[in-house]
Amino acid sequence: MRKIFITGIGTGVGKTLVSAIVTEALQADYWKPIQTGVGSESKDSDVVRNLITNKKTIIHPEAFCLKKPASPFAAAEEEGIKIEIKNISFPKTDNILVIEGAGGLMVPINENELMIDMMEQWGAEVVLVSQNYLGSINHTMLSCMALADRNLKVLGIVYNGEDNLMAEKSILSFCDFPVIGRIKPETFITPEKVSAYAKTFTL
Repeated sequence: MRKIFITGIGTGVGKTLVSAIVTEALQADYWKPIQTGVGSESKDSDVVRNLITNKKTIIHPEAFCLKKPASPFAAAEEEGIKIEIKNISFPKTDNILVIEGAGGLMVPINENELMIDMMEQWGAEVVLVSQNYLGSINHTMLSCMALADRNLKVLGIVYNGEDNLMAEKSILSFCDFPVIGRIKPETFITPEKVSAYAKTFTL
């Protein structure tokens, strides 16, 4: 099974939107292993379900749905749950599987495991979602370095939002991951826009 893991340089940079676009582009299955903040906002799987139009995709249920809008470790602790990567069962599918992470690479799952450990142990290809804001050069480059240090296979970077070509040039001078997609600032996202972006991504 080909596994593509969508991660970001932080929280709120557009991982779910990129997950929907990649899922639509490949007519892949989608899975969010750990969802936090359940009840405070829509689940990411519901967002993806409402944004794709192909008939092949299956949205697989989360392994963990936690109430607190926090890291998986903190949210699980509050509910008296222990999450370990080895105990998370994969969905059964013969299709490509798009996996959406929670937060960034170094978000803790428990006392000893981070989100990047999940990518490594599962042998997933990685898509890194970046966004241009003050401090994003540092966040993007640190994420790139962490992925390179683990020798993970990185499909590339997706930029979401306003262009900042100087910032991107700075990043790409130190990081040789390709830019595989760009998303313009959008006031409202529709399935039609997701379908249009899906045709522009290099996967």
